[in-house]
Amino acid sequence: MPLPSSTFIATVEDMRRVARRRVPRMFYDYADSGSWTESTYRANEEDLQKIRFRQRVARNMENRNLATTMVGQSAAMPVALAPTGLTGMQHADGEILAAQAAEAFGVPFTLSTMSICSIEDVAAHTTAPFWFQLYVMRDRDFIERLIDRAKAAKCSALVLTLDLQILGQRHKDLRNGLSAPPRMTLGNLMNLATKPVWCWNMLRTQRRTFRNIAGHAKGVTDLSSLGAWTAEQFDPTLNWDDVEWIKKRWGGKLILKGILDPEDARHAVDTGADALIVSNHGGRQLDGAVSSVAMLPQVVDAVGKDIEVWMDGGIRSGQDILRAVALGARGVMIGRPFLYGLGAGGREGVTKVLEILARELDVTMALCGYRDIHQIDRDVLVAGTY
Repeated sequence: MPLPSSTFIATVEDMRRVARRRVPRMFYDYADSGSWTESTYRANEEDLQKIRFRQRVARNMENRNLATTMVGQSAAMPVALAPTGLTGMQHADGEILAAQAAEAFGVPFTLSTMSICSIEDVAAHTTAPFWFQLYVMRDRDFIERLIDRAKAAKCSALVLTLDLQILGQRHKDLRNGLSAPPRMTLGNLMNLATKPVWCWNMLRTQRRTFRNIAGHAKGVTDLSSLGAWTAEQFDPTLNWDDVEWIKKRWGGKLILKGILDPEDARHAVDTGADALIVSNHGGRQLDGAVSSVAMLPQVVDAVGKDIEVWMDGGIRSGQDILRAVALGARGVMIGRPFLYGLGAGGREGVTKVLEILARELDVTMALCGYRDIHQIDRDVLVAGTY
């Protein structure tokens, strides 16, 4: 599904509008929503916009550089694609297409436990190592096998999500009947009828369920059993001892996602993890929590240079990336922006989003008077706006 030639796309917001037209409502809303009143979802974007840049002039801006590393892996800019569930329902074979776009552009891709395409699917269609995101389930034998499968696929880092022990209530998903299997209400069927290209693409693929789970978890044989299994599997007993166990079992680079408090950030350092991600799950868990960017400086100050700090939540432009880097983030993860691109135009759409972000980041860095992303610090920002 190519990007529409009749639509001018210059920003991530432009891409979002196209995705909204092309993706069935239940799956678009799944990606573009938060929990309860969505106040934290909105705050992630709004608080970034309040941060102002210092404009600097008469500086040599030739030969600019955006390239960096994230846990030792090269990145064309300080961005990685975040783990997002149901990516393959934004566009058929979505995880494969997004991973291919990330590889070609030169940024890391992270596959979710709750992906439609499996670890093995993505590994078979890419050549660069990708990262795998892990949810901790009650079935620890399944988790051990999942970690071993990520090892076998030569995943170069494990991203352990800590902020989804209990699922936050997302009203749009409940209204839309989003479940496994999806509830085919008259409204959903009528909406699907308006998305013929999406439906055609989905009919042409065999990847239409959670392939990391189906056929791998005990007792999961169809969508109904998968739904029941998933509903009872997220583990509310997850604690820091489990992080130690997972780190030993994995044995490679470990990234902890979902840190939003300086005290938890110090716990993350104590585990020996390689990086932490300041995140509130995109505003999809604890509604009323502070924005990611509001907590980023406090977390950075709390851990110093003891661990790499990244951020996700609210990134919608290259300017937002620069704001996060200026406040101490080694890099950012993007979820919704690449999902918009995927829904709007498959692999081409993801590539276009990455190009937009890189261009905005490059131009903004130059207008602030800097040539290298590694020079960026809080001096780029107007004091008092963060």
